[in-house]
Amino acid sequence: MERIYHHSSYIKEFTALVTGCREGRDGRWEIILDRTAFFPEGGGQPCDTGTLGEAHILDVQETGGEIIHYGDRPLTEGSQVRGQICWQRRFENMQGHSGEHILTGCIHRRFGYDNVGFHMGSEEITIDMNGILTPEELDEMELEANAVICENLPIHVLTPTAEELEKMEYRSKKKLEGEVWIAEIPGVDVCACCGTHVARTGEVGLIKVIGMIRYKGGVRISFLCGRQAVLHCQKRQKQVAAVSAALAARQDEITEAVDRLKEENGRLEGEISRLRTAEAEAKAAAFPEGDGLLAVFEEMDPVQLRKYCTMLYEGRKGSIVLACTRKGEGYQYVLGSAFHNMGNLAKKMNSCLNGRGGGSALMAQGTFQAEENEIRSAFCRCAGEELK
Repeated sequence: MERIYHHSSYIKEFTALVTGCREGRDGRWEIILDRTAFFPEGGGQPCDTGTLGEAHILDVQETGGEIIHYGDRPLTEGSQVRGQICWQRRFENMQGHSGEHILTGCIHRRFGYDNVGFHMGSEEITIDMNGILTPEELDEMELEANAVICENLPIHVLTPTAEELEKMEYRSKKKLEGEVWIAEIPGVDVCACCGTHVARTGEVGLIKVIGMIRYKGGVRISFLCGRQAVLHCQKRQKQVAAVSAALAARQDEITEAVDRLKEENGRLEGEISRLRTAEAEAKAAAFPEGDGLLAVFEEMDPVQLRKYCTMLYEGRKGSIVLACTRKGEGYQYVLGSAFHNMGNLAKKMNSCLNGRGGGSALMAQGTFQAEENEIRSAFCRCAGEELK
C-alpha cells in the first residue's frame, strides 16, 4: 500500500482503488485501499478522519501492515474512490506533533532528558520526560521553544539508508528496523518519527504549556500548539477578565485580590462559627436538666450538630439525645449519651429508618431516609428500650 502522507503531509485529496471492504463491528465497514493519504493512529498521534466517496471515515488503524479505514457505509471492491482528508484536524495534528518535537528538542538539548512518552489527546498534548524540571526551567523551555517557532526553521523528513542511519545521532524510544523516518529541525532536534509535520516551525504558530506534574521519576508536561493554543489563551483571558470584574481588581492584581478575599472569608467563617456556638449553647441551656429522651431538629452543619448534641447530653446526664438536620430527602443524625451505648442504638434505628452510620458508645452519627414523625416514633421506641 502506498502511504501518500509520507510523500507530503499537505495532500488533502487523492484517488485510490478499493481493494477490500468487509463488514466490521458497530455498523462500521472496514475499507482497504491500494494507496491512502489517511494517517493511521500511531506513535502518539491520532488518526485522520474525512471521506472516501460517500463514506465518512471515522477511524483509521494499522494492523499487520494493513491500513484499515473504518467507514459508515460500504464501498464497492474494485471501484475508484476519491478521498478527502479533514484538513483542520490534520493540520492541527501537524502543528501539535511538530510542536512536540520543538519542545522536546529544547529540553533534550538543555538538560539531556529523553521523551519516554507522548500522547496527543483531544484536550491536550502530553510528553513524559525522564528527568525533573522546575516550574522556572519549564518557563524558560517554553520561551525557547517559541523562539524556535519565530526562527521559522525548516522541518526535514528524511529516510536515510542503513549506512547513513548508523552515523546519525537521533532520538528514538525503541530500536528501529526496516525503513526509518527521521524528522529533523536543524540545531533543535533529530528524532525518529513517522507522523505528519508542518514544513517550517513558524507554522506551529504557538506553544503554550498548561501544566506539569511529577510522573514516574520524571515529569509529565501538558501543552497545546497552534490553533488549539490560541483557543486556550482566549478562553483563559475571558476567565481572567470575568474574575477581575467580579473582584473589582485589575487583571494583573487578581491574585492579591483573591488572597485578601480568602483572608476576609476566613475571618468571617471564624466569627460565624463563634456565633453558632453561642447560639447552640443558648439553645442547650434552655432545656432543663433531667433524664429521659430528647429529640431535636435544627438547621445546622454536621460539626455544629455534633457539638450541640454533646452539650445536650452533658446537661442531661442520664438522657439519650437525638439531634437531626435536614439532608436531601432525609436527615443527618447524631445520637449521644453519657451512660448508654449509642453504637447499638444506631444499629437498631438504622434498620427501622433505612439508615446508614454508626459510632462509639458515647456518640453515633449517620443518615436516615425517613420523615421527622417516623424518626421521632422510632427514637421513642428504640431508645426507650435502652432506658429500661
